[in-house]
Amino acid sequence: MSQAIALEQVAADAADLVRAFRANGEVSFQDVPLANARANYLKACAANGVIPEAVAEVKTLEYPVDKGSAALRVYRPASSAAYAVTPLVFFIHGGGWVIGNLDSHDSLCRSLANQSGASVVAVDYRLAPEQQFPVPLNDCLAALRFVRDNAGELRLDPTNAVVAGDSAGGNMATVLANHPEYQLQGIGFRAQVLFYPVTDLTASHGSYQRISQGFPLTAKSMYWFREQYLPTGQDPTDARLSPLLHAAERVQPDLFIATVGLDPLADEGIAYAAAAARAGTAVVHHHLPRHAHGLLTSAGKIETGRRLLTQAADFIAAHVAHQR
Repeated sequence: MSQAIALEQVAADAADLVRAFRANGEVSFQDVPLANARANYLKACAANGVIPEAVAEVKTLEYPVDKGSAALRVYRPASSAAYAVTPLVFFIHGGGWVIGNLDSHDSLCRSLANQSGASVVAVDYRLAPEQQFPVPLNDCLAALRFVRDNAGELRLDPTNAVVAGDSAGGNMATVLANHPEYQLQGIGFRAQVLFYPVTDLTASHGSYQRISQGFPLTAKSMYWFREQYLPTGQDPTDARLSPLLHAAERVQPDLFIATVGLDPLADEGIAYAAAAARAGTAVVHHHLPRHAHGLLTSAGKIETGRRLLTQAADFIAAHVAHQR
């Protein structure tokens, strides 16, 4: 096992949060009962996220899924006229497919809507281990289908859309953007925005060895998330789980990807950006070597996270601007 990264190697604006985590015993998601992990994540996002902004409208709706229903939330930007049709950002939250919900990423989605000028639809897919792969991913597809089928009532243009997500949400976002089985007629993703995404669940990259302690998300955390998400016997090289292994097969929608160096997912995210570029995809890659996983949900305390959110919103606005 590698030694913990010294605090001197952590970016100045993130060091206080890392220092507090270490001083409190480095208790992470896999170290507590599942209900506690979920509650602790919501508390951390509320304490460390950006300040919630007012938007023109927020609406939470149910949508049908296999054997039940799930929820999604629509955020109309403050700049939008009451009856205007807006572009769409389809946002999938992170949390290892196990934790997180609409509230964990609420303030982030509000900011993204206001800064991009597009309406954000956030998806509350059902979580593992209660619902393992491919249920969470299929729930996201069902939500996208619901948005398409109700676009008129929601005043959204699903042909002028961007798909976005962080961590496990980034994994599912890029699957919706690229996997042949998850393409819906009437949905036009002009771009994808991925924040430190999971792209290779074989866990075979060097950053798994480098980030083994000292941060909320370590290799041990990812092994635990994977165990919760994958059914027994599931092949982790499946393109719906490890899109990096299949990234050379097609040109993707324009890609904005952010990776952070103090993250077990760092190397696979960097490799994904490179593979997409080699395949002919237009890629904007921001790599922050001294920041850790969860930068966006800690952007209320970390200035670099706020800047990254603005850069992503500007990227989105540029890709849907000609239709607005």
